Parts: sequence; structure tokens; C-alpha cells
Amino acid sequence: MGIPVKGCSCLPSSLQVSTGFFLSRVRMSIWNPPRLLDQAVLSLLRDEALAISALEYLPIELFPPLFMEAFYGSCRETLKAMVQAWPFVRLPLGGLMEMPHLGTLQAMLDGLDVLLSQKDQPRRCKLQVLDLRNTGQDFWRMWSGSSVQVGPRTHQTLGPLEVFIELHINGRTMDGFLTYLMRWVEERKASIHLCCKKLKIESMPRDNIMKILSMVQLDCVEEVRVHCTWRLSSLAVFAPLLGQMSNMQRLLLSHTDISTLEDQEEQHVVQITSQFLRLHYLQDLFLESAFFLEGCLDQMLRCLTNPLDTLGITHCLLTNSDLIHLSQCPNISQLKGLDLSGVTLTYSSPELLPGLLEKVAATLQELYLDQCGIMDSQLEAILPALSHCFQLNFFSIRGNFLSMAIMDKMLRHTSALPSLCQELYPVPQESFSSLGILQMGRLAQCRAELLEILKDLGRPRTIWISSSPCPHCGEDTFDHPEPITYGSNTSA
Repeated sequence: MGIPVKGCSCLPSSLQVSTGFFLSRVRMSIWNPPRLLDQAVLSLLRDEALAISALEYLPIELFPPLFMEAFYGSCRETLKAMVQAWPFVRLPLGGLMEMPHLGTLQAMLDGLDVLLSQKDQPRRCKLQVLDLRNTGQDFWRMWSGSSVQVGPRTHQTLGPLEVFIELHINGRTMDGFLTYLMRWVEERKASIHLCCKKLKIESMPRDNIMKILSMVQLDCVEEVRVHCTWRLSSLAVFAPLLGQMSNMQRLLLSHTDISTLEDQEEQHVVQITSQFLRLHYLQDLFLESAFFLEGCLDQMLRCLTNPLDTLGITHCLLTNSDLIHLSQCPNISQLKGLDLSGVTLTYSSPELLPGLLEKVAATLQELYLDQCGIMDSQLEAILPALSHCFQLNFFSIRGNFLSMAIMDKMLRHTSALPSLCQELYPVPQESFSSLGILQMGRLAQCRAELLEILKDLGRPRTIWISSSPCPHCGEDTFDHPEPITYGSNTSA
């Protein structure tokens, strides 16, 4: 005879018996090892019709383990029904999928279609967010263990369903998973908000990307990476979409178009840079190969509305005027990270880079000056300012052509920086032959001399010497150099 189930007297007797037996085992499993809970879930899923009928009467703590078992067992009808009765605000589906699975997505969306078609949301259902990102693992681990925590359930008003996804738009066509989801969202724009916090765009025609983004709630986007080969005019047409991402905190824009100058180029640059006026929460900005900034960096800097944490302007051409405007910009005075790698500083006025470092010395933690064409005289000019960067913990100056004499000075100037723990330096010029060929014997001798300098300074320290990239040819010579270590610098 089945154990009575409270509140289900309207069930057929056979269902009362099976469900009652299942619930009795469930109650035992909450106080016993998870293995008994697993057995109880499996016993219910042997009959999908029974599992679906029992959803209305299951304790809330049984939904996650039952859902996981149905998910891994490909019980699509059970999954479809569980979406319609989900008693939590969020369903972190992406936390269960190592790879996007079209069949599972279709079952979820079929269940949501039934839910969205109803005028009133079912009594038990609290679902407001379907999360397809690779997050939520903690939710599933908590409910699959022996510790059951049931938080208070507040009434949720019925509104647009939010679907969260991390978008990586790559290639000329989308995969089946993304294509199906986008088509489904497009047909239900009024009742679905497609939200994306992290967006990555590369190698796709501009018009295709704009069509996809027309379905996304752009004010949800917080991090954007754009790698494009568009003409400047195409980038200018796309730029207003960036401006609509009003909550963006991190932007990486790589524009590798190297075509000849276009008509109305100045107008295109204004269209692009003016969008920064709308990015009030931008903290980290990385501009790579943005050659359109040459001579007009001040236009972008004037449009920054708040102080940046990190600024990277890499592999670009900057004029003296650009560097002057950069060092005078009030919104870089609190920088924690500065990356000017690949920006040729050889032809700049000698006082510009020291002035820039003095501007950020109080807060700077990471500094990258790789492949800047820096030689002994330029490096010597920045050493006083560099020695005042007391928060600095990472410094890289690889790919420049420096002598042992200036590296000796550099190590001595930076020896008093208390937080500096990662230092990447180029192979000294004495390690190369007159033809620019690296001589391993000479390199070993230079390494030995550098170790003696560290010993003489008397402070535990680890430095890396790397010719990657090589200052002569720009290619990687060796990728994993052995560090030069003196003392027990455990933080390196």
C-alpha cells in the first residue's frame, strides 16, 4: 500500500502509489547518502509519463537532481515538461553542457513555447532566466550533494524571458545550435530578451553581424572583442552598435584593414571615436592595429567619459602629437595597466614617454613596452620615472635592442620596487653576432653577468631574458627561456 501523498488525492490510485513510494525514498535520501537519492530519481524516470505527472507534487529540492538525470539520459519529454514547472528563477542549462547540444536546446525551447503561449504563468513555475552560458556549475553541485538548501521563493511577475548566452561570432556561417536559437528568438522578439555579457566577433561580413546583434539586448553587453578586416567605412557603420552597449566595461578592437586611404576618412574616424561618449562604464580599452588613430588620437581621448583602469594601444602608428595628448589625458591618470607594444617610440621626443610614465606612476601595476624600437638612450630617459612606479608588479620590454650596460642600470633602478615580481627583458645586444645571429655561448655569458648583478643588488629576484620576439626579425627565437633567479623569490 502506498504512503499517502499530501495534496494529491486527485491522482489516480496507481499514480498515488508510485509517486508516494518515490517521495518516501526522496525524504529518506535527504538524510542519507546521495546514492539513495540517485536511485529514487532513476526509479521515477523509468516511466516518463509518471515523472511528468508527478512534477506538480515534487518538493522543490527534487527538481535539480531529477533534471540532471533527465538531461544526461536524454529524456526530452521530461525536460520539456520540467521547464514549464521550474520552481527557480534561473535555469543554468549551460552549466550542464560541455558542448552545445541542439537536441537538448530544442526540448528546452519547445517547453518554453508552451510556457510563453499561456496567459498566466503556472503556479509552480518561477522561471525568468534561461542561462546558456558555461556557468552555474555551483548550482548543480549544491543540489546533487547531500546538502539541501531551499531559499525563500518570492512571487515573480510575468514578463519577458531572459535568455543569456556568450556569443562568439566566427566564420561566414553559424553552427546549428546558434542558428536554431537565433531563429527562435527572432520569431518571439516581444517575449524574449536575448542577453549577452561577453561578445566576440571575428571573420564575418558586417551585415551578417549586424543582423545577429539586432536580436541582442545591447545594453546587457559588458565585454566586447572585435577582430575585423573591414574597410574604415564599414567599421564606421558598425560603430553605433558599440555605442548602444552602454554598460560595456571592457573593449578590445582590432582593425587590421591596411587598404589605401578612403574618401571622408576623417568623418569615419569621428563616427567611430564619438561612440566612446556613450560608454560611461568603460574600464579597460585595447586598440590593436588601429592605424586610423594616427594623428587623431586626441579625438578618441576627448570622448572618454571616466578614468580607465587599463589602456592598450598596440601595433599602431602614433605621432608626437598623439603621445602628447595621451600623456595629458585626465582619464589615464589612474591606470593600472598600460600596453604600448608595437608602437614605435624611436622617433618620438625623448621627454614624451617619461612624462607619460610620471602621469601614471602612482597607480601603474603592469607595463608592456615590447617591440617599441627602444634603444639605450630611450630606456635611460625613462628610468627615473620607472623607479617611481612603486605599485608595478609586471614589466615587459622584450623585442627591443638593449646593451648589457643599460640593462645593468635598469635592474638597479628597479631594485627598490617592492611589488615587482615578473620581469621580461630582451636578450642583450652583446649576444648577437655582427650579422644579427643569436650566439648561444655569448648569451650564456650575458646570463652569468646578469646573475652577478642580481647578487650584487642583494635582493631575491627572478627575471626572464627572451628574444621572443627577436628585435632583428620579429620572429620567436625561443618561447620558454629559463629564468635567472637569485635568492628565494617565491612570488615569481
